[in-house]
Amino acid sequence: MKIRAAVLHEREKPRPYTESHPLTIEAVDLAPPGDGELLVKIRAAGLCHSDLSVINGDRPRPVPMVVGHEAAAEVVEPGPGVDDLKPGDRVVLIFVPSCGRCVPCAEGRPALCEPAAKANAAGTLLTGTRRLSLNGEPVHHHIGVSCFAEYAVIARESAIKVDDDLDFTEAALFGCAVLTGAGAVVNTAKVPPGASVAVVGLGGVGLMAVIAAKLSGCTDIVAIDLSEPKLQTAAQLGATHTFNAGDPECVEKVRAATGGGVDFGFEMAGVVPALEMAYQVTRRGGTTVTASLPNPEDRLPLPAAHLVSEERTFKGSYIGSCAPIRDVPRFIRLFRQGLLPVDRLVSERVSLEELNVAFDRLADGQTIRQILIP
Repeated sequence: MKIRAAVLHEREKPRPYTESHPLTIEAVDLAPPGDGELLVKIRAAGLCHSDLSVINGDRPRPVPMVVGHEAAAEVVEPGPGVDDLKPGDRVVLIFVPSCGRCVPCAEGRPALCEPAAKANAAGTLLTGTRRLSLNGEPVHHHIGVSCFAEYAVIARESAIKVDDDLDFTEAALFGCAVLTGAGAVVNTAKVPPGASVAVVGLGGVGLMAVIAAKLSGCTDIVAIDLSEPKLQTAAQLGATHTFNAGDPECVEKVRAATGGGVDFGFEMAGVVPALEMAYQVTRRGGTTVTASLPNPEDRLPLPAAHLVSEERTFKGSYIGSCAPIRDVPRFIRLFRQGLLPVDRLVSERVSLEELNVAFDRLADGQTIRQILIP
């Protein structure tokens, strides 16, 4: 079938994207689902910094590619061998499908699924196939999802069924922003009640970490960003202190406000200076967690002796160390109870034709979570 989709042919095009047009809306061929696959209609898709990282070259991926990885969709056609989903079912799409058989999956760490990592890097589905093509030539899938399109074919393992009455716009955020931000707090760091936290970088993922810190019963919740509007939003969502990262005395002010630093520092901005700041505002004996993906060539200078003399812990968090089949329903229940106000993250709704200008807004830090309605 022919579908309209946003295709990235060339990475690292110059900004503004409204002039260079890295994403072109084209009629792409989508093959029917094969064994263990699903055809879905994309109902809503979030624009994430990880998508921007593919466009600007920070996250190398093969091109041409249909971009997008955070979405909610409606099942149109289950492929052969898929008997637990039916047409009309609502699903959240997951960008790290779990094979259930490799060592990380067996250890209960599906975010590190080895076949999924291999397939995502190659631009295929978990099944090893490509169902997208343009003028007879293969088009790569973006980490098994490729949701900046009207329809997608995905592996069954890339879909989590959700309630039929869950709004698609809100459901989309559970595919990445919620899992990554909230998961970093509750799964990776296991933040206990009464702890103090700082979150550096207040996009959709960072603000979800602020919300999760409040839900976890943290006493001091420090929000740090360059954007004053985002700092104001963080305060509305539960931050007890806000500081502008552009202030030369930001680190000293955070440490003074928290009695020497926070128990847990979270970096969600995707740049090394933010990671350095998250480390600097973490107290002796504390834990610094990073859940973003800067350019692979970037390096982090650290005082190595501090890891021993201050008993520091440094942790990475990929997709919030989540088991999506467990955590998506759990987080949705918290949302329905009013404890996880995911809907507060939605800033704008955009069309396929507006994607380039939307990514300019994202790159400028002017927005929280834009939602594509194909």
